[in-house]
Amino acid sequence: MPVAALSDITHWITDLVGNHGLYAVFVLMLIDAVFPAASELVMVYAGAIASGAIAGQSVSLFGHDFESGLPAYLAMAIAGTLGYLVGAIGGWYAGDYLGRPWLERHGRWLHLSPEKLDRAERWFDRWEEWAVFLGRITPVMRSFISVPAGVFRARFGPYVWLTLLGSAIWCFAFAGAGWAAGASWEQIDEAFHYVEYVIVAAVLAAVAGFVWYRVRRRRRPADGAAGQDFPA
Repeated sequence: MPVAALSDITHWITDLVGNHGLYAVFVLMLIDAVFPAASELVMVYAGAIASGAIAGQSVSLFGHDFESGLPAYLAMAIAGTLGYLVGAIGGWYAGDYLGRPWLERHGRWLHLSPEKLDRAERWFDRWEEWAVFLGRITPVMRSFISVPAGVFRARFGPYVWLTLLGSAIWCFAFAGAGWAAGASWEQIDEAFHYVEYVIVAAVLAAVAGFVWYRVRRRRRPADGAAGQDFPA
């Protein structure tokens, strides 16, 4: 993408969040649950506004102004978390209703090609319910989990709770980076790296935990069989 076009998108998003605050954060994160909408930038700028460092911008909801600092930060992070959750639930229902044949024909509008659906199916087959949580905290992948989860009939209850957990981690982490950066949020590259390290570490820890659980689960029947063949 050309630098000028990327800059235009950045300005458009920051203007939207700056002018409409919590409402814009909620809607943009809702969209990001099914289609990439620069969720990192949305939440970082939301955190910067919450810190009170952006002149002329505040956090309000239905006429109530949140005090800059922790109250405003919590409001922004919760708005992003809930917006993403609502979008993710809508995506699950869309996938469940439309089904795979329709998505294979028209999924390009959601950037879901047959190849991506195949990869998503392998992802769900391999990680089962963990696929939802891991997808929610993985950059780029997080916007392409909702609809396939409905297509492949991921269990709705665990899907909602794991989505909520992953979304909360993402929104609170990036909003926190913006809050810490304050008015210097435009030079936040280093903060981004630290947040990404935390996210990658969380993904690796979750994968390691799941692999350990699966290995233990597979060994138990074998251990039991061995014990029957060779009693003490």
